Amino acid sequence: MSREKDLFDDSTMSFGEHLEELRKRLILALLGLTVGVIIALFFSDRVMKTMEIPVKNALSRYYKILNGEADPGVDLWGYFGWKTELKAPQKKVKPEAPPSTVVKTLEVEVDPTELLDALHKAQPSIPAAPPDAKPFRMILRILEADLQKVIPISPTALSLVALTAEEAFMVYLKVALVAGLMLSSPWVFFQLWLFVAAGLYPHERKYVYIYLPMSLFLFFGGAIFCFFAVIPFVLNFLFDFNIWLDITIQPRLTEYVSFVVILPVMFGISFQLPLVMLFLERINVFNVKVYREKRRLAILVIAFVSMILTPSDPVSMMLMMVPLCLLYELGIMLCAWQPQSKENPFDDGKTTLIKKDA
Repeated sequence: MSREKDLFDDSTMSFGEHLEELRKRLILALLGLTVGVIIALFFSDRVMKTMEIPVKNALSRYYKILNGEADPGVDLWGYFGWKTELKAPQKKVKPEAPPSTVVKTLEVEVDPTELLDALHKAQPSIPAAPPDAKPFRMILRILEADLQKVIPISPTALSLVALTAEEAFMVYLKVALVAGLMLSSPWVFFQLWLFVAAGLYPHERKYVYIYLPMSLFLFFGGAIFCFFAVIPFVLNFLFDFNIWLDITIQPRLTEYVSFVVILPVMFGISFQLPLVMLFLERINVFNVKVYREKRRLAILVIAFVSMILTPSDPVSMMLMMVPLCLLYELGIMLCAWQPQSKENPFDDGKTTLIKKDA
């Protein structure tokens, strides 16, 4: 009587050996992550200041638009956080207000001698105050609209807000954890691929040394693309939407850091799509023909995944969806570059992973 074949009967390792190898790799990966987090604790403050750059640029642009110094439709490059010369919007000629219209003014008490000295420094043709002039106080009336134009943006308006005493400390730990993960990600990916390689034959382990650099490149490429292109664009889009609704913005520390930390990680993971497609093709789950025929369905799935992994705004969804569609085409190209045998994805004519029953 022939017993039912087990999945691990003809593999290089038994089920117990796979579990032991998994435990070993998980322990080593966690140790590497711990070391990375400990190192990150010493420079997480710099990481937090770097993460604040996009929101500070977006807030600066937001207040310039409110003060009439910039137009949302003009400074397109500002969406990416690049410094460009902001053009002031063209002022529309309005009809003169009727006499009954109330104009808001502010009454300021000043010393005329100090005022004359200041005007003389600004314009030498204006005579300075006489040396023997007696100081006295006078009232000046200034239009409130004109005063708003010369008031600089307060530094506190460009900073994040913490509502509780422990919020900054908890955010610091969260940033250290994610920074440690990014720092130790080469080691973690290496342990993951070593676990996969443990169940392969020697001639098959060459794929580990090919896929590991590609995996790291795609992960860091997705995270960098998100931080330098997606996040500034999304922030400016959302801030412009608040201007349209006449709503004041005061970003909170916890929500912003969660947004700026999680989104790049999601981009880095999603950018592994070509390798996932290549792996599924190598184990004969799909092939190049299926990938090409199901392209429309794949785009629909990519759109759904992009909607789940990104915030609720359509801009970040599209900025994830478009690169993933391009990476899907890259996955098809990688699968078509070195197609595998239809009988066995790892068949080299000498050995096989799974033997067929006689």
